[in-house]
Amino acid sequence: MCGIAGFISERNDRAAVLKKMTDALIHRGPDAEGFWLDEQSGVSLGHRRLSIRDLSDTGAQPMSSADGRFVMVYNGEIYNAEELKGKLAEQSEGRRFRGSSDTEILLEAFAHLGIRETLEFSKGMFALALYDRKKKEMWLMRDRIGEKPLYYGRVGGDFVFASELSAIAAYPGFTGKIDRSVIPAYLLYGYISAPATIYEGVHKLMPGGILKLRAPFTEACEKTARWYSLKDAAERAVLFKGSFEEAAEELERLLLSAVSGQLASDVPLGAYLSGGIDSTTVVALMSRLRPGMVQSFSIGFDDPKYDEAPEAAAIAKHLGTIHTERYVTEKELKEVIPKIPSIYGEPYADSSQIPTYLVSALAKSRVTVSLSGDAGDELFCGYRTYPQIAKLWKVLRCVPQPLRKAAGAVAGITGADIPKLYRAGLCLGAHHIVELKEAVDHYDPLIDRLTDSPLSIRRPRPCGDALQAMMRDDLLRYHPEDILVKVDRAGMAVSLENRIPMLDRDVVEFALGLPSDYLFDGKKQKRILKAVLAHYVPEELTERPKKGFAVPLEKWLKEGDTAEWAAELTEHSRAAADGLIRGSELKRLWSAFRKNGRSPRLLWNVLMLEQWYRERKRL
Repeated sequence: MCGIAGFISERNDRAAVLKKMTDALIHRGPDAEGFWLDEQSGVSLGHRRLSIRDLSDTGAQPMSSADGRFVMVYNGEIYNAEELKGKLAEQSEGRRFRGSSDTEILLEAFAHLGIRETLEFSKGMFALALYDRKKKEMWLMRDRIGEKPLYYGRVGGDFVFASELSAIAAYPGFTGKIDRSVIPAYLLYGYISAPATIYEGVHKLMPGGILKLRAPFTEACEKTARWYSLKDAAERAVLFKGSFEEAAEELERLLLSAVSGQLASDVPLGAYLSGGIDSTTVVALMSRLRPGMVQSFSIGFDDPKYDEAPEAAAIAKHLGTIHTERYVTEKELKEVIPKIPSIYGEPYADSSQIPTYLVSALAKSRVTVSLSGDAGDELFCGYRTYPQIAKLWKVLRCVPQPLRKAAGAVAGITGADIPKLYRAGLCLGAHHIVELKEAVDHYDPLIDRLTDSPLSIRRPRPCGDALQAMMRDDLLRYHPEDILVKVDRAGMAVSLENRIPMLDRDVVEFALGLPSDYLFDGKKQKRILKAVLAHYVPEELTERPKKGFAVPLEKWLKEGDTAEWAAELTEHSRAAADGLIRGSELKRLWSAFRKNGRSPRLLWNVLMLEQWYRERKRL
C-alpha cells in the first residue's frame, strides 16, 4: 500500500514540488520515497512506500519496465499476480524478473500484454499512473469497485494527480475554490460522490475508470472512460440456476479463493473481528487456511448498546485466533474528532469513522495488513431496511402512481415542518424503489433550507427485483463513496493496509447473479452467507441483533464537551459566514435538535463540514 502523486509541467522546481506533494502522503507510505522526472516531457512521478511485498529495493517505485519504455507509480495489490506472471511466461519463456513484487509483474504485463488485457485479467485493488515514454501518453487507472483513491485536476494549467487531496493542495498555485454545487448532496449523504470533490476543477477518477492524456498534455488531450462497469456487470449477471446448497458451496469456494489470494504478504497480517456475520466469515476462512496463526482485532465500548467485544472474543476463542481486544473510553473516541479533516481531506461524515480509526490503530500495533468483512451487507442483503422498504414498496405500488404523486405533493407542502409527514410525501412520490429507499434512509426537509441550491433525489431506474435494486444501488454509490473511503483513509492514517475479500471480482459477480430468496427468505437475511459460516462457527455465537459499528452520537451532541463544541461551531459558523450554508437555518437546526432531538445525522454532517472548513482556512 502506498501513496502516489505526480504532475506534468515545464516549471523548473519540479523536484521540490514533487517532494512537497509526497510529503503530504507520508502516512500512506512511511517506509521509503522515490521520484522520477523526465526533462523532455515535464512528467514528474512521486511515490511513498508502505512495504508489503518484496521488501527489498527491487520493489521500489517509481518503477521502469525492463525495456525502459514505461514508468509507473502504483498503490494497491494484485492478488493473482502469480497467475499474471504465468500468463506473461506463456509469451516469453526467457523473461526474467528483478524481484518478486506484484508491481513489477503488473508493469511488465502492461508493457507486453497491453493495458486493457492486463486490467481485465488482474484481480485486486489499485490506483496507478503509467507513462509511455515512446508514445508520450499518461494513463491513470483505478480498480473495479474503487477500493483505492485517485484524484486529478488542473492547477494553473498543469495536470496534477495524487492519492489524496492533501497532495494536490500542496501544489503551488492551488487555490482550493469550493464547488458549492456539491454541498446539498453532501448534507444528504455525508459524503461527496465521484467524480466530484469539494474543489472546483479537481475530480475523483471513477471506479473502473481510466484516463488517457497525451502530449502536449492540454485539457483537449484528456479522455476519460470506464474499463469496467459494475452497473453493466449487474445488468448482464446470469441468474444462478442451481440449488441453494449448490450456491452456498460455490460461494464458499470463491470466498476461500479470495481470502487465500489476499493472504499474500511479506509482513505480519491479521483481520478485524467485530463478531458480526461478515468479519466472522472472513476470519473463519483465514483460520481454515492458517490454523492457529490468524491475528484478530476488536475494540469494545463501555455502553453495552454498542459493544460487540464479548461476542467477538467468544468467536475468536472458538476459531483459535490470536486475539487482541481493547476497550476504548468515550474520551478516546472524542479525541478522534479533531483529526477527521486531515484524515479525509474533504467533508466526510460517517460517524463510524471514529471507531474504524481506533480499531485500525489497534491492528497497526501488531500487523501491517488487515482483512475486513466489508461489502457483505451490500452483496448479501444485510441491512435491516432492505426488507422493510421492499414491503412498503409492495404496498405503495397498489396505489396508481398519479394518485400517489398528487398525495405526495400535498404532504410535502403541508409537512415541511413535520419530518415524518414530509418524508411520507417523498415516499408517495417515489418512481421506483431506490427513490423510496432514498426518502426513507436519508432525506430531511431542513436540507433544502440550509443551502441555496435545490436538491432532487430522482435516480435512474435500477435493474433487478426490489432487493437487488437496493443492494446494487448501495454497491454502486454508498459502498465506494462512504465505506471504502472510510476504510482506506482510517487505515492509511496509521499506515495500515486494508484488504476486502468480499470485493473479489469473482465473488461480486457471483453474488450479483444469486436469486433474492437465497439472500433473504422472508425471515433470515444473509441467508447464503450464514450457510457458509455455519460450517465453521455454531449459530448460537452469531445469531443476535446487529449492533453496527457506531458511536452514541445523539448523547454526545446533547451533553458535555462535545455538545459545547457543537454549540460553538453552529453559533459561530465560518461556513455560514462565507455563504456555504445559511446561518439562520443552521441555528434553527441546532435549536430543533436541542429541543426534541431532531435530525442528529444532518447536524453531524453540518458539523463535519464546518470543522473541515475551519481547518482548510487555517492552512
